[in-house]
Amino acid sequence: MIRTIVCGAAGRMGGRIIAMIHEADDFILAGAVERPGNPHIGQDAGEVAGIGKIGIPLVGEMGSVVGTGQVVIDFTAPQAAMTHLAISAQAKVPAVVGTTGFGAADLNRIKDLSSAAPCVLSPNMSIGVNVLLKVLAQVARTLGDEYDVEIIETHHRFKKDAPSGTALKMAQVIAEALGRELDKTGIYGRKGLVGERGKEEIAIHALRAGDVIGDHTVIFGGMGERIELTHRAHTRDNFARGALCAARWILGQPPGLYDMHDVLGLKERT
Repeated sequence: MIRTIVCGAAGRMGGRIIAMIHEADDFILAGAVERPGNPHIGQDAGEVAGIGKIGIPLVGEMGSVVGTGQVVIDFTAPQAAMTHLAISAQAKVPAVVGTTGFGAADLNRIKDLSSAAPCVLSPNMSIGVNVLLKVLAQVARTLGDEYDVEIIETHHRFKKDAPSGTALKMAQVIAEALGRELDKTGIYGRKGLVGERGKEEIAIHALRAGDVIGDHTVIFGGMGERIELTHRAHTRDNFARGALCAARWILGQPPGLYDMHDVLGLKERT
């Protein structure tokens, strides 16, 4: 049984991960962490997740439970995730991180911490999304510079960061395939008299509405035709399944920073 610590245990994703750990034959919940001051601190993590009592209380400090786990799964916020990663790295416990919204300094720090304990970092744990990322690179290389690239992402009204980490990853993958620098060619929404579209622009548009779990559409628009590639998440369970898949995989890996393409064997061999 893989003893797992879930950070963000009272959140939407945390609850689904705990439920799927409870259903799995090879996982057991070893610890459940929430931010200090969360009203659910001290309550049973299973009851908070809606699966009934499991005997694991929610705690407000990861250091108190890190020694009980073999792997940490974190779906929180950037600042909290950085704290959790520092604790898990010090304890040599591997981590699977689905948190989004990290800045460049955070990403550099995560890379440093992964030299102590392996880390899978991915803005989207969905198997379908990660297969799509592979396809997007191939499509972009084949179509080249004659097709305009626009990305539209839609999420629920409660999402705090924009654009989504998944949309940014899609843009980065396409930019690399086309030999562009996203920092120079990325466009985030448009307003006013912006002029004609730049040939190298990669545009991302963020929509927030209702309870949409996550829709992403990439448009390659040419003269006389367009290609649209869409992924729609029907439930959060596909992200939870991907996180458990990554947790299984990472236990056998040396220290280093990995992503879901490593987990799924999608990396190109050189």
